Amino acid sequence: MLLLVAPALVMVLALFVYPLGYSLVSAFTSRNGEPTLDNFVKTFDLYTTDIVFTLVIVAVSTVLIGLSAAAIGGYLVLSAHPAAGMLLKWLYRWPLFIPFIVAAQCMRTFLAKNGLMNNAFDSLGIIDVQNASGLLDWRGIIVTFVWKQTPFVALLVAGAMAALDRAMIEAARNLGASRPRILVEIVLPQVTGTLVVGLILSFVTMLSVLSVPIMVSGGAPTMMTVDMAFRINSYSDYGTANALGFISYAITGIAAWIYLRRSVASGGKL
Repeated sequence: MLLLVAPALVMVLALFVYPLGYSLVSAFTSRNGEPTLDNFVKTFDLYTTDIVFTLVIVAVSTVLIGLSAAAIGGYLVLSAHPAAGMLLKWLYRWPLFIPFIVAAQCMRTFLAKNGLMNNAFDSLGIIDVQNASGLLDWRGIIVTFVWKQTPFVALLVAGAMAALDRAMIEAARNLGASRPRILVEIVLPQVTGTLVVGLILSFVTMLSVLSVPIMVSGGAPTMMTVDMAFRINSYSDYGTANALGFISYAITGIAAWIYLRRSVASGGKL
């Protein structure tokens, strides 16, 4: 049995555990190998704004993803129009198969001042493209994250909603409850665990993305992943980069702790 799992175990240790341990140790050591907190002092001196910016961007994106996923799942489960539901199923899943770097490049074309979005609005007479402004800033990062991650969470939530006992839903309908009220008061409370799992996974994923903030925004403030790449590529400053990584691990750990605490409180039910 040990021989069967040995190759996988070696790969995990070599490609995940060792790099993680090395980065954590490097965050607390100087270039001379001496223990120090100077890396964290430099990190907070230079990148406090970017750390806050990252938290705000990821938090806002997570909230919007949750709302969008709940709306999509609710429409698929409660919709009285099967054709519209099938069309929505076909449309919302496309971003699942697109890498972040491709999504970022698509949004550069879509959200630019003379991009597809503004030109479409100009054709409809809604805006004048000459006076329009693009969204290639923090707004573009949020739009890209929400567009890319909503299908993942919506797929989980819609599956959990479809597995619910429809007796309560039909009873609420017979009593005259509207679809939004059924969604908020009956359906969502029963799939909250699944929704939280999807949002935590999306939160961690967005926290680690490099291509989107570089390609969509490229300005300051920016996200921590861009700062890490800059410290390594420009200064070979692995200590500061790993200090930023440690802060990212800590934020991820807090998100995981919130989920675990909720899971334990609910008896391990998702």
